[in-house]
Amino acid sequence: MQPPRARVDGLLLVDKKTGITSHDVVEKFRRRSHIKKVGHTGTLDPLATGLLVLCVGKATRLQAYLMGMEKVYEGIIQFGWATDSYDAAGTPAGEPKEVNVEHIDFTPLIAPFLGAIEQMPPQFSAKKVNGVRAYELARKGEVAALTPKSVTVYEFEIINVTGSTARFRVRSSAGTYVRSLAHELGEAAGVPAHLKELRRTAIGNFRIEDALSYEALENAPPEQLMTPPHFQSLSDVELPLPRLRIDWSQQGKLMRGQPIIMTPPEAVRAGDLLALGNPEDQLVVIGEVVNILREGGPVEVRPKVVLAG
Repeated sequence: MQPPRARVDGLLLVDKKTGITSHDVVEKFRRRSHIKKVGHTGTLDPLATGLLVLCVGKATRLQAYLMGMEKVYEGIIQFGWATDSYDAAGTPAGEPKEVNVEHIDFTPLIAPFLGAIEQMPPQFSAKKVNGVRAYELARKGEVAALTPKSVTVYEFEIINVTGSTARFRVRSSAGTYVRSLAHELGEAAGVPAHLKELRRTAIGNFRIEDALSYEALENAPPEQLMTPPHFQSLSDVELPLPRLRIDWSQQGKLMRGQPIIMTPPEAVRAGDLLALGNPEDQLVVIGEVVNILREGGPVEVRPKVVLAG
């Protein structure tokens, strides 16, 4: 007989190990905690390690708002040969060669990849083309008709270069393919390259230093999984949204699906989302500004995601 299912809502930070999928981590937590309602805020390839943020219980309602946060990665680019998947899991595209890239000045080569760019997803990606994943077509030797997507690369720096490898750091918007950056940097340098290692170190305000190791996820007592700093209760979650305080009567209205009138301390626009906390600063509702009643004054807010109750 299974123990009673815990009633837990919040975020669990996990340090994913290499060789497993993000879904494997979710399933491992489900089995250890006996909580079924679990999701995550952004996939890591099996090759990659690092920060995975699991949404537990009612926090799954926040996935759409957390998935859009910027990401930070560190990794190693291997020069000398490219692969069909742009990473070390793929098949070499040509004969691997020993090269030395210590003489290359990467700074001007990186410049075109900074800022808002149009990036072509790899053929070995989860992008769907007519309902079929691109990697499924690639495995059959077919070329998917992919289209570029808009992403933003805020930082891309080469930390050091040793022989045929370069260690790098990238801070980018959600949806950026880091292995594409590695592949295309090789093209810009005139030396074929692929992503050898990748580690995600941050997602928004969440840091790898606070994450639970995968070994602990496998072996720690279940009650230790939901403890700080690797677990954040719903009340403590920091969303990439303005956070405002409401009173108890306003909370009651929002929980019944009714709009409220409030005056934000800073100017907002129709369509803006607000993270609303009650007098005890518990996050209870994601509200949407639907009407500006007076410029710089009161606005009408309707509930978009109810987290309390």
